[in-house]
Amino acid sequence: MANETAAGITSAPHGSANTTATPVATTAQPSFIESILNKIPLPRWALIAIVVAIGLVLILFLICIIKCCCCRKTRKKKEKVNLTTINGSSTTASLVQPDTEDIECGLEDEKRGQLQYSLEYDFRSQEMKVGVKQAANLKAMDSGGTSDPYVVVYLTSDMRKKFETKVYRKTLNPVFNDSFLFQIPQAEVAESTLVMQVYDFNRFSKHDIIGEMRLPLADIDLQHVIEQWHELTAASKIEQERLGEICFSLRYVPSTSKLTVVILEAKKLKRMDAHGLSDPYVKVQLILNKKKWKKKKTSVKKSTLSPYFNEAFGFDVPFNLIQNVDLVISVWDHDKVTKDDQIGKVFLGCRATGNQLRHWSDMLANPRRPVAQWHSLQPVEEVDKTVGLKTRFKMPLPKS
Repeated sequence: MANETAAGITSAPHGSANTTATPVATTAQPSFIESILNKIPLPRWALIAIVVAIGLVLILFLICIIKCCCCRKTRKKKEKVNLTTINGSSTTASLVQPDTEDIECGLEDEKRGQLQYSLEYDFRSQEMKVGVKQAANLKAMDSGGTSDPYVVVYLTSDMRKKFETKVYRKTLNPVFNDSFLFQIPQAEVAESTLVMQVYDFNRFSKHDIIGEMRLPLADIDLQHVIEQWHELTAASKIEQERLGEICFSLRYVPSTSKLTVVILEAKKLKRMDAHGLSDPYVKVQLILNKKKWKKKKTSVKKSTLSPYFNEAFGFDVPFNLIQNVDLVISVWDHDKVTKDDQIGKVFLGCRATGNQLRHWSDMLANPRRPVAQWHSLQPVEEVDKTVGLKTRFKMPLPKS
């Protein structure tokens, strides 16, 4: 009995210890997380939504990083493709659209060949002897991988006088051995440029230019004979021929309706005669409503490219017509045998532009005061097209 009570006494606390120890063992691990969650004053569904949102942000951030890395790899691949096509070992670069600046640079840097020339200037006779020796490694222009090259030689000071070599068939390394003689005064050498253009001859279409070389004579020591090779470059845009410059003054007095034009001088006129000079004179013409109205001309100055005139001409122009009047100044070369040739023109008026309009506006803004200015002569065809003269048809008289 005592043993039973003792056993009961001893077993009871042992059993109670088991019953109290069991819940402690099951709730000890989650109590830490629950204690943290219980401290946050938000419901469970809000906490779950926050966790999901943070997960989505992390996923988007990882996607952006992966995408950036892929773009860098594709750019490197495209650059490699472009480099291989320049060397000529691949044709897949045509799938990648290059920038226009890269295209222009590629065309300019393209190898077009070399040209050997010689240059000799005689200070006594004021003649320049230009030799076209040979060319090497010219760019192939024909479908068969060859070209039919020839060379055009001229000076920018007198573009009317151009020389050509013979055409050499189906070769990229022609030997020309031609020489040409230019008459150029020593005073104009520094302002001139020697141009040699290599063309590919085509029998049934326009001749293609392979390349050119431009040699400013101001950079050349003409005391010695020069013979050297020069790299051909892409042909520049068509240059406008220098026709010369003219200086004149304008004066308008509204009270007397008097327009005074004083032709002062001209310089650097284009050579028109065989001996390299011209016999210039100037025509002054008024055009009213696109119809010829009045005209006068200066005296002829013999054998000169820089004539001095200082001749004045007066015209009666009513104030109500001054806005509709165009002033045309043209420089001519006098010829005793054939018809006189026009060197260049310039026109002023309210329909003009640039320096011509500015000169005309200054005259109107400063009545009674002469306003002088230099003007560059323009091609005759351009001025005539701009002025737009109305042609007059003469009716035939009836026969009696």
